[in-house]
Order: sequence, then C-alpha cells, then structure tokens
Amino acid sequence: MSIPLSIFDLVSIPDGSTARESIDASMRAAALADRLGYERLWFAEHHNTTGLAASATALLISQAAGATERIRVGSGGVMLPNHAPLMVAEQYGTLANMHESRIDLGLGRAPGTDQMTAQALARSSADPQSFSRNIYDMQGWFGPEGRAHSIPIQSAVSAGTEVPIWVLGSTVNGASIAGQLGLPFSLASHFAPDQIDEAVRVYRESFTTESPTAQISEPYVMAGINVMVADTDEEAERQFTSVEQMFLDIARGGRRRLQPPVDPTTLSGQGGGSNPMLRISAVGSPETASDQLTEFAERIDADELITVTYAFDPAVRERSLSLLAEAWF
Repeated sequence: MSIPLSIFDLVSIPDGSTARESIDASMRAAALADRLGYERLWFAEHHNTTGLAASATALLISQAAGATERIRVGSGGVMLPNHAPLMVAEQYGTLANMHESRIDLGLGRAPGTDQMTAQALARSSADPQSFSRNIYDMQGWFGPEGRAHSIPIQSAVSAGTEVPIWVLGSTVNGASIAGQLGLPFSLASHFAPDQIDEAVRVYRESFTTESPTAQISEPYVMAGINVMVADTDEEAERQFTSVEQMFLDIARGGRRRLQPPVDPTTLSGQGGGSNPMLRISAVGSPETASDQLTEFAERIDADELITVTYAFDPAVRERSLSLLAEAWF
C-alpha cells in the first residue's frame, strides 16, 4: 500500500541514560529518517514526565529541521491550552522562515500532563469555541498580512509563512472539531484505540470547506500506530516489551524511565501483551509489520500513517526505521 509513512517522536529516556543523550539520539534518528524517505517527523509535548524529554517542542523541531534537508518537521502537537496563541504563531512563523517552510503545526486541546501541572502551564482556554477562535487568529498571523482576525494584533515574523495547521485528537469530539474547521486530522490511535472507526467517520462526515479556517479541499486522516521492526518476529516482540512495560507502569502509576526488553513470557498475566491501549501496533519482521500497517490503513482508509517506535537501545530504533523503510518504500 503506497501511502506516506511518518514518525512521531516523544524523545524517550532509557533507564540509565540522560535527557541530553536521548535528544542526541533523536537528532540522529531525524537525519536517518530524512535519508530513508519518511514524510514528516513530529515531536510531542509532555510535561512532568520522568521518561520523556519532549517538552520544549519548538526547540526540538528547530534542531531536527537543522539536521535534515527534505523531511517535514512539526509538532504532534502543541497543546494549545498551555500556550498563548500569539507566541505559538511567532515561534512557528520563525521556524518556517528558518527552515524553508518545512514546518507543520499540530494542535491539541489536552494539556499533555497531569491536572496540577496543567494549571501551572495554562495560558488559553481548552473549550472548543476558544480553540477554534485561536486557530482562526493563528491563521491570520500566518497569512499574507500577519494580522489576527479577531484582535488588532500583527505578527511580522509569521506573516506570509502559511504554516499548515493540523488538529490532533483521540475521540469523536476532536474529530468533529477538525472536520468543522476544514483541517487535516491526526488521530492518536497509537494509545487511544477505542473510538478510531467512529472518529474517522465523524471527521469525514463533518468535514467542510465552508469554514473560514478550512485549509484543504477534502478530508485527510493521519493515524498513529506503534511499530517495532526487527529481523525476526521473535526479536521484534522482545524489543516491544520495553513499550509494554512502560504502559504497565502508566497503569500502575509508576514513573520509571524506559526499561530494557525482557522475555515476553515474563509479562504474561501482568496485562503487558494484552494492554488494550496498544491494540494498534505493527510488531514483527519487515514483512509482518508491513502487512499489519497495511491492514490498519485499509481498515480506516487512512491517507497517512505516523509511526511511534520506542526502543531501549537507540540503535534498535534506527534499525527498525531502516527495515520498515526498506520494506514500505
């Protein structure tokens, strides 16, 4: 199936490693992805999380864009309630000016953290009406005159950059907002699989080009999927236990950094291999993983897939990216 493949990076920190080492590994992976032919590379935004170094999203994007030549680089996403919309427009307009308009701006309404941290970060409202209005203003700041639509404020640095905006979501609510705004929709199916089919249906049915925020002429769905590719199914399944342990920790309220892989049988009875949050995954040899990716893409008629690969050893992640690219492209 010939649809684009992209990469979603949370800059995970393996146990015994540092944030600096993980950022360095992420930048090496970015350069590799650029050479391999992946469509885009997006960085997440998370806060107060021990095992992830993806917090200052715009800084990671700038570093990755500087280390690459072709691949689009963006946010997956900016959690808009944590930020002043004008500041986001200025940051991403600056990035677009610096990096030849290869910048994407994915926006979400969730805070990407716990309630206490969200209160410390809060800068704008998460309600749908405010979210939509903020997007409309940002589009004005990215437009030819760099002027917001609802307030008389201008941004010279973002004017004319036309940074494409995506709406991120994991439920029918997010899908409906994306459709009504006429924007591409990025579905967080890699950790929220319960409403996938319904969300895609709602997005396509609610999609309109009549909204003043509309940027595309027809619906466009990019869906997330967990991926681990190795030379054999057995080795891929073993490496994937690092992800399974991470989700077990989340379920138990744990805060460990990414753990080394273990024998998959040791997770039996703990809910590791059967964790419902990991249902949308492609794990195995290049052939096995490609078949699973194709099956998922066909199931929801995806226009693009964005892959999420955690690995305790950065070399294992790079090997997975390379094997998948060779099989897919």
